[in-house]
Amino acid sequence: MNARDRLIIALDLPSAEEAQTAIDAIGEAGTFYKIGYQLMPIGGLDLAKRLSDNGKKVFLDFKFHDIGATVERGVKSVATFGGDFLTVHAEPDVLKGAVDGRGDDKRLKILGVTVLTSLNQDSLTRMGIDIALPDLVLKRAEFAAEAGADGVVASAKEAAAIKARFGDALKIVTPGVRPTGADANDQKRVVTPADAIAAGADHLVVGRPIIAAKDPAVSASAIQDEIARAL
Repeated sequence: MNARDRLIIALDLPSAEEAQTAIDAIGEAGTFYKIGYQLMPIGGLDLAKRLSDNGKKVFLDFKFHDIGATVERGVKSVATFGGDFLTVHAEPDVLKGAVDGRGDDKRLKILGVTVLTSLNQDSLTRMGIDIALPDLVLKRAEFAAEAGADGVVASAKEAAAIKARFGDALKIVTPGVRPTGADANDQKRVVTPADAIAAGADHLVVGRPIIAAKDPAVSASAIQDEIARAL
Protein backbone atom coordinates (compact mmCIF):
# COMPACT_ATOMS: atom_id res chain seq x y z
CA MET A 1 0.00 0.00 0.00
CA ASN A 2 1.48 3.33 -1.03
CA ALA A 3 1.51 6.52 1.02
CA ARG A 4 -1.15 8.21 -1.12
CA ASP A 5 -3.71 5.48 -0.41
CA ARG A 6 -3.01 5.71 3.32
CA LEU A 7 -4.47 9.23 3.42
CA ILE A 8 -8.26 9.37 3.56
CA ILE A 9 -9.60 12.86 2.87
CA ALA A 10 -12.77 13.66 4.81
CA LEU A 11 -15.42 15.41 2.73
CA ASP A 12 -17.19 16.94 5.71
CA LEU A 13 -18.97 19.63 3.75
CA PRO A 14 -22.60 20.90 3.64
CA SER A 15 -23.41 19.86 0.07
CA ALA A 16 -22.41 17.35 -2.56
CA GLU A 17 -21.62 20.25 -4.89
CA GLU A 18 -19.10 21.70 -2.42
CA ALA A 19 -17.63 18.25 -1.93
CA GLN A 20 -17.18 17.88 -5.69
CA THR A 21 -15.51 21.31 -5.82
CA ALA A 22 -13.07 20.13 -3.15
CA ILE A 23 -12.40 16.91 -5.03
CA ASP A 24 -11.69 18.88 -8.19
CA ALA A 25 -9.32 21.19 -6.30
CA ILE A 26 -7.42 18.24 -4.82
CA GLY A 27 -7.16 16.56 -8.20
CA GLU A 28 -4.79 13.63 -8.62
CA ALA A 29 -3.46 14.08 -5.08
CA GLY A 30 -6.67 12.55 -3.72
CA THR A 31 -7.12 8.78 -4.05
CA PHE A 32 -9.27 7.96 -1.01
CA TYR A 33 -12.27 9.95 0.27
CA LYS A 34 -14.52 9.74 3.33
CA ILE A 35 -18.24 10.43 3.11
CA GLY A 36 -20.08 10.69 6.41
CA TYR A 37 -23.42 11.65 7.92
CA GLN A 38 -23.35 15.22 6.67
CA LEU A 39 -23.34 14.24 3.01
CA MET A 40 -25.07 10.88 3.16
CA PRO A 41 -28.69 12.16 2.91
CA ILE A 42 -27.97 14.96 0.43
CA GLY A 43 -26.27 13.20 -2.44
CA GLY A 44 -23.44 11.51 -0.60
CA LEU A 45 -24.26 8.02 -1.79
CA ASP A 46 -24.45 9.14 -5.41
CA LEU A 47 -21.13 10.93 -4.93
CA ALA A 48 -19.66 7.74 -3.49
CA LYS A 49 -20.78 5.84 -6.58
CA ARG A 50 -19.24 8.46 -8.90
CA LEU A 51 -15.96 8.41 -7.01
CA SER A 52 -15.88 4.63 -7.14
CA ASP A 53 -16.69 4.59 -10.85
CA ASN A 54 -13.80 7.03 -11.39
CA GLY A 55 -11.32 4.70 -9.70
CA LYS A 56 -11.21 6.39 -6.29
CA LYS A 57 -11.43 4.57 -2.97
CA VAL A 58 -14.37 5.41 -0.74
CA PHE A 59 -14.77 5.30 3.05
CA LEU A 60 -18.45 5.24 4.01
CA ASP A 61 -18.32 6.55 7.57
CA PHE A 62 -21.91 5.80 8.55
CA LYS A 63 -21.33 4.26 12.01
CA PHE A 64 -24.29 1.88 11.83
CA HIS A 65 -25.70 1.07 15.27
CA ASP A 66 -28.87 -1.01 15.53
CA ILE A 67 -29.98 -4.58 16.09
CA GLY A 68 -27.94 -7.03 14.07
CA ALA A 69 -30.64 -7.91 11.55
CA THR A 70 -31.24 -4.25 10.72
CA VAL A 71 -27.52 -3.59 10.33
CA GLU A 72 -27.23 -6.64 8.07
CA ARG A 73 -29.91 -5.31 5.73
CA GLY A 74 -28.42 -1.81 5.77
CA VAL A 75 -24.96 -3.07 4.88
CA LYS A 76 -26.38 -5.12 2.00
CA SER A 77 -27.95 -1.94 0.62
CA VAL A 78 -24.87 0.23 1.08
CA ALA A 79 -22.58 -2.34 -0.51
CA THR A 80 -24.17 -1.63 -3.89
CA PHE A 81 -22.53 1.83 -3.96
CA GLY A 82 -19.01 0.45 -4.25
CA GLY A 83 -17.40 1.47 -0.97
CA ASP A 84 -14.07 0.22 0.33
CA PHE A 85 -14.58 0.86 4.06
CA LEU A 86 -17.79 1.02 6.10
CA THR A 87 -17.99 1.84 9.81
CA VAL A 88 -20.28 0.30 12.40
CA HIS A 89 -20.17 0.55 16.17
CA ALA A 90 -17.93 -2.09 17.71
CA GLU A 91 -20.57 -4.12 19.54
CA PRO A 92 -20.85 -7.88 18.96
CA ASP A 93 -24.38 -8.03 17.50
CA VAL A 94 -23.78 -4.96 15.32
CA LEU A 95 -20.48 -6.30 14.02
CA LYS A 96 -21.94 -9.72 13.23
CA GLY A 97 -24.81 -8.14 11.33
CA ALA A 98 -22.40 -6.02 9.31
CA VAL A 99 -20.13 -8.93 8.44
CA ASP A 100 -23.12 -11.04 7.43
CA GLY A 101 -24.51 -8.17 5.35
CA ARG A 102 -21.21 -7.70 3.55
CA GLY A 103 -21.30 -11.37 2.61
CA ASP A 104 -18.77 -12.37 -0.04
CA ASP A 105 -18.10 -8.81 -1.23
CA LYS A 106 -14.31 -8.82 -1.51
CA ARG A 107 -14.01 -5.05 -1.67
CA LEU A 108 -16.03 -3.73 1.26
CA LYS A 109 -14.15 -3.81 4.57
CA ILE A 110 -16.04 -3.56 7.85
CA LEU A 111 -14.50 -1.30 10.50
CA GLY A 112 -15.60 -1.24 14.13
CA VAL A 113 -15.62 2.18 15.77
CA THR A 114 -13.92 1.81 19.16
CA VAL A 115 -13.95 5.16 21.02
CA LEU A 116 -14.47 8.43 19.15
CA THR A 117 -11.46 10.74 19.13
CA SER A 118 -13.70 13.55 20.42
CA LEU A 119 -13.97 11.65 23.72
CA ASN A 120 -11.56 11.32 26.62
CA GLN A 121 -11.65 9.58 30.01
CA ASP A 122 -13.79 12.33 31.54
CA SER A 123 -16.29 11.88 28.71
CA LEU A 124 -16.57 8.18 29.48
CA THR A 125 -17.03 8.89 33.19
CA ARG A 126 -19.93 11.24 32.45
CA MET A 127 -21.55 8.44 30.44
CA GLY A 128 -21.22 6.05 33.37
CA ILE A 129 -18.43 4.01 31.78
CA ASP A 130 -15.79 3.28 34.40
CA ILE A 131 -13.34 1.20 32.35
CA ALA A 132 -10.08 2.89 31.39
CA LEU A 133 -10.29 4.32 27.86
CA PRO A 134 -7.35 2.28 26.44
CA ASP A 135 -8.86 -0.91 27.87
CA LEU A 136 -12.25 -0.10 26.34
CA VAL A 137 -10.63 0.43 22.94
CA LEU A 138 -8.90 -2.96 23.16
CA LYS A 139 -12.10 -4.68 24.28
CA ARG A 140 -13.98 -3.27 21.31
CA ALA A 141 -11.14 -4.20 18.97
CA GLU A 142 -11.43 -7.72 20.35
CA PHE A 143 -15.15 -7.71 19.50
CA ALA A 144 -14.26 -6.66 15.94
CA ALA A 145 -11.70 -9.43 15.53
CA GLU A 146 -14.03 -12.08 16.95
CA ALA A 147 -16.83 -11.03 14.58
CA GLY A 148 -14.60 -11.28 11.50
CA ALA A 149 -14.48 -7.54 10.84
CA ASP A 150 -11.54 -6.19 8.90
CA GLY A 151 -10.38 -3.39 11.15
CA VAL A 152 -11.14 -0.67 13.65
CA VAL A 153 -11.33 3.07 13.89
CA ALA A 154 -9.16 4.23 16.78
CA SER A 155 -6.99 7.09 17.92
CA ALA A 156 -3.29 6.75 17.22
CA LYS A 157 -2.84 6.95 20.98
CA GLU A 158 -4.30 3.44 21.17
CA ALA A 159 -2.99 2.16 17.81
CA ALA A 160 0.24 0.70 19.20
CA ALA A 161 -1.64 -1.43 21.73
CA ILE A 162 -4.05 -2.66 19.05
CA LYS A 163 -1.18 -3.51 16.72
CA ALA A 164 0.64 -5.34 19.52
CA ARG A 165 -2.45 -7.40 20.33
CA PHE A 166 -3.79 -8.15 16.84
CA GLY A 167 -0.88 -7.57 14.45
CA ASP A 168 -2.03 -7.29 10.85
CA ALA A 169 -5.34 -9.04 11.54
CA LEU A 170 -7.05 -5.67 11.98
CA LYS A 171 -6.56 -2.57 9.88
CA ILE A 172 -6.31 0.58 11.98
CA VAL A 173 -7.95 3.72 10.61
CA THR A 174 -7.08 6.81 12.63
CA PRO A 175 -9.07 10.06 12.70
CA GLY A 176 -8.06 13.06 14.78
CA VAL A 177 -4.87 13.55 12.75
CA ARG A 178 -3.60 17.10 12.45
CA PRO A 179 -0.42 18.35 10.75
CA THR A 180 1.98 20.11 13.09
CA GLY A 181 0.59 23.52 14.06
CA ALA A 182 -2.97 22.83 12.91
CA ASP A 183 -5.96 23.54 15.16
CA ALA A 184 -7.34 20.49 16.98
CA ASN A 185 -10.92 21.82 16.56
CA ASP A 186 -13.37 19.38 18.22
CA GLN A 187 -10.85 16.55 18.57
CA LYS A 188 -9.30 15.72 21.95
CA ARG A 189 -6.88 12.88 21.21
CA VAL A 190 -4.93 14.23 18.24
CA VAL A 191 -1.55 13.33 16.75
CA THR A 192 0.55 14.29 13.74
CA PRO A 193 0.60 12.10 10.62
CA ALA A 194 4.12 10.87 11.36
CA ASP A 195 3.21 9.96 14.93
CA ALA A 196 0.11 8.09 13.77
CA ILE A 197 2.08 6.00 11.29
CA ALA A 198 4.78 5.32 13.88
CA ALA A 199 2.10 4.11 16.29
CA GLY A 200 0.86 1.54 13.77
CA ALA A 201 -2.02 3.27 11.98
CA ASP A 202 -2.67 1.96 8.46
CA HIS A 203 -4.84 4.85 7.24
CA LEU A 204 -5.16 8.45 8.44
CA VAL A 205 -8.34 10.51 8.13
CA VAL A 206 -7.75 14.23 7.58
CA GLY A 207 -10.42 16.77 6.70
CA ARG A 208 -10.23 20.46 7.52
CA PRO A 209 -6.43 20.87 7.20
CA ILE A 210 -6.84 19.84 3.54
CA ILE A 211 -10.34 21.00 2.61
CA ALA A 212 -9.92 24.46 4.16
CA ALA A 213 -6.36 24.97 2.89
CA LYS A 214 -5.55 27.71 0.40
CA ASP A 215 -4.30 24.97 -1.94
CA PRO A 216 -5.92 21.63 -1.00
CA ALA A 217 -3.79 19.66 -3.47
CA VAL A 218 -0.56 20.97 -1.97
CA SER A 219 -1.82 20.27 1.55
CA ALA A 220 -2.82 16.71 0.69
CA SER A 221 0.51 16.05 -1.02
CA ALA A 222 2.43 17.41 1.98
CA ILE A 223 0.64 15.01 4.32
CA GLN A 224 1.26 12.12 1.94
CA ASP A 225 4.94 13.04 1.88
CA GLU A 226 5.01 13.04 5.70
CA ILE A 227 3.38 9.61 5.68
CA ALA A 228 5.93 8.31 3.16
CA ARG A 229 8.84 9.53 5.29
CA ALA A 230 7.38 7.79 8.35
CA LEU A 231 6.97 4.41 6.67
